[in-house]
Amino acid sequence: MVTPRLVRTAPYLHFPNRLRLPMNLQKLETGNASFDHISHGGLPIGRTTLVAGSSGSAKTLFGAQFLALGIQLFDQPGVFVTFEEQVDDIRKHLRSFHWDIDTWEKEGKWIFVDAAPKEEIIIAVGDFDLSAFRIRLERAVMKCKAQRVVIDSIGSIFTQFHEETHTIRRELIQVALTLSRLNATSIITAERLEEYGNITRFGVEEFLTDNVVILRNVLHNEKRRRTIEILKFRGSDHEKGENPFTINPEKAIVIIPLSAMILKHTSSHERVTSGIPALDEMINGGFYKGSINLVSGAIGAGKTLLVANFINGIREKKERCLLMAFEESSEQLYRNASGWGIDFRQLEDEGLLKVICIYPEISSLEDHFINIQETVKNFKPDRIAIDSLSALSRASSDKGFREFIIAFTAYLKHEEITGLFTSNTPLLAGGTSDTEGNISPITDSIILLRYVEMSGEMQRSIAVLKMRGSKHDSSIRKFTITDEGANIGKHFEGISGILTGNPMLIKLE
Repeated sequence: MVTPRLVRTAPYLHFPNRLRLPMNLQKLETGNASFDHISHGGLPIGRTTLVAGSSGSAKTLFGAQFLALGIQLFDQPGVFVTFEEQVDDIRKHLRSFHWDIDTWEKEGKWIFVDAAPKEEIIIAVGDFDLSAFRIRLERAVMKCKAQRVVIDSIGSIFTQFHEETHTIRRELIQVALTLSRLNATSIITAERLEEYGNITRFGVEEFLTDNVVILRNVLHNEKRRRTIEILKFRGSDHEKGENPFTINPEKAIVIIPLSAMILKHTSSHERVTSGIPALDEMINGGFYKGSINLVSGAIGAGKTLLVANFINGIREKKERCLLMAFEESSEQLYRNASGWGIDFRQLEDEGLLKVICIYPEISSLEDHFINIQETVKNFKPDRIAIDSLSALSRASSDKGFREFIIAFTAYLKHEEITGLFTSNTPLLAGGTSDTEGNISPITDSIILLRYVEMSGEMQRSIAVLKMRGSKHDSSIRKFTITDEGANIGKHFEGISGILTGNPMLIKLE
């Protein structure tokens, strides 16, 4: 057995007539890197953590992952106690995450304690206690020298106490004392009845444990969103607020630690081409490497054409590009690009381009984010194009989408990947969409594509609204789409109100 990896937090002061906090609180890494990040090192060693959540919030999986990663990464044995589900059902469920529970049981590294009632039991108030269970728990811990214990879910047995708070409190204290005496780092799960109400059903568990973690599975506008929040870590600091998470078939619970993100990344002076020489001229030599760039326009204004040229620009330095398309199929993209003289298939054959087309509603934004990270890790692109963010925003609430954008752009900047995103405006002549409002403050450049009605004819325009850290052309130029692709002409003369959607001829002196 290897020595546990400990993390020491900063010293804490002593306060008179209050709980004495340890000067050097030691923590045990859970093995879930994101949770260890937001918890500033893991779970306090030898203490009990309450994990509360409504039905379906992944409480059981959170506990099982804690045990599985302890065995896989640190060779630390564990005990899993079930008060609700049958052991065979839990085994079957956990095998789907490629955890070799059967082998671990044979090796004595994982022990199940089945405390689930086998039949309806009528208990007289005051006659029931958990002394027999505590003896079984202690034997299991000592048998495998367990350093990790999960009790799932102890609240289910309390329903037979007729909600006698005194009895529940008494028995919980005894269980907590047993775990503390065994020096086991423990998780106890408990059910809550609402996402933002009382922490637990009986309202006493949270006062008898050292730490409280809340899992949520909120339904908003017919869309589910999972989050995790560390509510209390007695004697230790931690990141505050909710962080989204998803359940991945390969990695189980994957947390996106938004609250722990640091606004710190490199800023390159190197320029990369947009694929259109005239646009490079407008933005003073091209996009900055590792920058986030937005193309905003109505349907048919030429956004995908700019994306195609951005992708074609990788030929200049033999870069790699990942294209995530959420509105068009790959065959449609290939056809459109070839019509502009750009061969996506050849770029793919050369290993310079990877195209992924998927409906945004198929997965949550958290799943999309994790999948993109995996693709980036394997493909190692220099550029990423997203067409379009407006389609992707349909897969989440406004809050969830904003958090996705923050996490995604921070990730791209950290990896120094140049990004080009498209966003649809609600009106043909302009306007700002909710999607654009969410991302525009954190973009490095914004390019506007607008329609202009001139003498009964619809014309297109292009303008650079923003170019962070660089001068740029402030004129509104004519933009046409030909068989050769994009063509940027001279600026409009004698016209005002183009960007507001109300072009007017003005008299030139």
